[in-house]
Amino acid sequence: MSRVPLIEQRGDVPEEAAHHFDSIASSRGRISGPFAVLLNSPEVAGRAAHLGAYIRFESTLDPDIKELAIITAAREFDCDYEWSAHVVLARDAGVRAEAIDAVANRGALDGLTADESLVVGYGREMFGNKRVSDATFDAAKERFGVQGVTELTATMGYYGMLACALNTFEVQPAPDAERLP
Repeated sequence: MSRVPLIEQRGDVPEEAAHHFDSIASSRGRISGPFAVLLNSPEVAGRAAHLGAYIRFESTLDPDIKELAIITAAREFDCDYEWSAHVVLARDAGVRAEAIDAVANRGALDGLTADESLVVGYGREMFGNKRVSDATFDAAKERFGVQGVTELTATMGYYGMLACALNTFEVQPAPDAERLP
């Protein structure tokens, strides 16, 4: 049970803030998860959704890289809701089962492709050390370019922020959803 109300109906927000609800619902098809709690502050939800729409739908990162970054953030924050929402999208985007298993189980990066190892390692360093080593950063910049490494960092940071909200407000995935081990 969430610690704050889940805002899932347009009538649950003040009329002067309904445009945030409408924008989020139209871009995602419905209101759920992090936005259902963030809409308790409609301005926060609207601003977060604006960044999220770029990251999720317009980023220059390839879909498999982006979804691998997202599930890495979900894992590093032990966020079942984010994991359950994105592990399916990761599979659909072509993230290999070996990479998903390594992330889920915090396994070794041996056996992963160079890109998979780079993305997962980048996220583990970023969240675990609160920064990324020069070697890891340089490898990511070399592989993805300056814009790409910026978007990789922003993607992980954005989904880390959502994971903090989901965990803090105790938003749970559906009972039958795939959860972290």
